[in-house]
Amino acid sequence: MSRLLTAGLALSLAVSAANVVPAKADSDEAFFQRVTGQWSGPGEIVAGKFAGTKFVCNFAGSQHQKKVGVELEGSCRVGLFSQPMRAEVVRAGKSYRGAFQDGAAGKGLDIVSGEVASDRIVVGLDRKQLKGAMIARLADDDSLAITVSVRVSSQLVPVIGMNLKRAAGTRQSALTD
Repeated sequence: MSRLLTAGLALSLAVSAANVVPAKADSDEAFFQRVTGQWSGPGEIVAGKFAGTKFVCNFAGSQHQKKVGVELEGSCRVGLFSQPMRAEVVRAGKSYRGAFQDGAAGKGLDIVSGEVASDRIVVGLDRKQLKGAMIARLADDDSLAITVSVRVSSQLVPVIGMNLKRAAGTRQSALTD
């Protein structure tokens, strides 16, 4: 269950950056500014061996220090057990690169591709034979819905769903000093 939860949460944490034409880069950067801050909420594993397992996550998102992108840190809890979570997604050419936890070389996932639309980001996930995708969509400035899917044969099957809410008082302004 830990791997599946880690994979899904890695994807959810992948809410990040892009590097395309300047006008698009500006809109991508605006999306990433909207997802910085404190987020928390419930999730559920909806398919596979641990289907029905519910968990609660808390994340802090901040803009990447050196590149266009995002860094997320936090944890997810299932019952009495808590799992630290970390993700980094940064612009790489016209796409995205990053890692969840320690990446596919360790016990996490690699973020191997991505694209931002006005209110969402879709990233490709990879770990050895596991291929998948994560969609993170801002329903509004305070609601973030995340779905993690894995490829089974030729279909993407949703395995994790999360509905995060912005923690009160932590919205980051698009205006900076």
